[in-house]
Amino acid sequence: MQPTSTVALAAFAFAALVLGALAIWRVRRRRRVAGGGKLSEQRFDRLTGLLTRTAFENLLSGALAKAEKTKREVCVVYVGLDGFKAVNDAHGHEFGDKVLVASVERLSSVCAEGTLLCRVAGDEFAILFNAPLETSKKFAGRLVDLFGNGMQVDDQHISVTLSAGLAECPQHGSSVRVLGRAASAMTSVKISGGGAYAVFDPGVELKQREELAIARELRQALSRNQFELMFQPKIDASSLQVTAVEALLRWKHPKLGAVSPEKFIPIAERHGLIEGIGNWVLEAALKHAAEWRRTGLRMRVAINVSRFQMRQDDFAARVEDGLKLHKLQANRFTCEITESVAMENTAVTRRAFTRLEKVGVHISIDDFGTGYSSLSALHKMPANELKIDRAFVTDMPHSAEARAIVKAVVQMAQALNLRVVAEGVETELQRDMLVHAGCNELQGYLFAKPMTAQAITLWAQEAPKSLLQAFRPSLFKETNGPQLH
Repeated sequence: MQPTSTVALAAFAFAALVLGALAIWRVRRRRRVAGGGKLSEQRFDRLTGLLTRTAFENLLSGALAKAEKTKREVCVVYVGLDGFKAVNDAHGHEFGDKVLVASVERLSSVCAEGTLLCRVAGDEFAILFNAPLETSKKFAGRLVDLFGNGMQVDDQHISVTLSAGLAECPQHGSSVRVLGRAASAMTSVKISGGGAYAVFDPGVELKQREELAIARELRQALSRNQFELMFQPKIDASSLQVTAVEALLRWKHPKLGAVSPEKFIPIAERHGLIEGIGNWVLEAALKHAAEWRRTGLRMRVAINVSRFQMRQDDFAARVEDGLKLHKLQANRFTCEITESVAMENTAVTRRAFTRLEKVGVHISIDDFGTGYSSLSALHKMPANELKIDRAFVTDMPHSAEARAIVKAVVQMAQALNLRVVAEGVETELQRDMLVHAGCNELQGYLFAKPMTAQAITLWAQEAPKSLLQAFRPSLFKETNGPQLH
């Protein structure tokens, strides 16, 4: 072996020893800080070396009891990583573990000597901070800022931020409840978008209990046949004839009445219920499309695809199998994916787009203009159309900025050979401005409100054309896919 090689190997071995020793020192130090070295190995988390929840709660009870005797105020700061699940799904659990370890190093770097820090579960941690509420709020702000720009792990920039919730003892309850209330405050931050902190609010806790009640009802909604699809027509901008429909989910609750998707879909996503609901929507939309085809109406049907469906390995296969089962052409079926999901650009979403492209379905980027799309990202994406967010359509008549944005979106789409759909059209002035701007399709209450599949059938076959919007003649005869819009 050459001398230089020997030196290099020795240097590498020395560096490995130093890094290993540092890692062991950090774990031991965290254990000394947490419990004075008296706690057993089983009471520490194997991955991070932090206290487990059980060990933390035991020490927390004693610390809070002591604080009550001395009339001191102490706070529990409950923190959770924002976006960690997406990282785990996209890069795998081994990489996710590295992100957790790096996150713990950051948390430990700002925790003072004597501070209790534990890993509650997954990507959630708790800190006992020996200070009154106002000081604890500043500490929580530091934690949020510490994660504000994401982190670098294995030469990859990871966009993981932090949400924090605070509960003070004795103001917010005894030691039995303070940890749960800090967690409740953290959850309220996550629901609002994350990357911030909040102090426990009894009103927020009440809303969370209401959400849990809705989640319990949602779990039974499918088996109780409480969901229904409504369909809103899409109109060709040049001929003003019906060309397609978008499937819109409705929940008919026996006691609550009609529950808005804006209310129950986020709850379904947060409670792991969206997969079953999304599968039902897909199957129901395909079934209705097949029924229309049997009656002679061959119309493009669109469904909304959630970020959770885009992370399912079998989603594209489900679409393909459903199309084959119902004998439907893939290019007459549209998957509408929000811009924020489309721009995630993770390995999982890229793979999902590739698979959907191979299936041959029509891909639409929904709510366009509300995110941060780049021209290069759109150019690489297998999309067929952009759907302008309704907020810009609403503002067009009285906002020069909204008109400029719509015009720019249309021009960009034309340059990329993409169609443009505008939703939320409610006035003739909006319609005329969108047609003038060059939009291809329009959708909104000006033309039709969402209606049942049966109503669509009756409208297409029996309603007087002089009273209602006409259907495009090509929808009633066999044509090649590219001729349909």
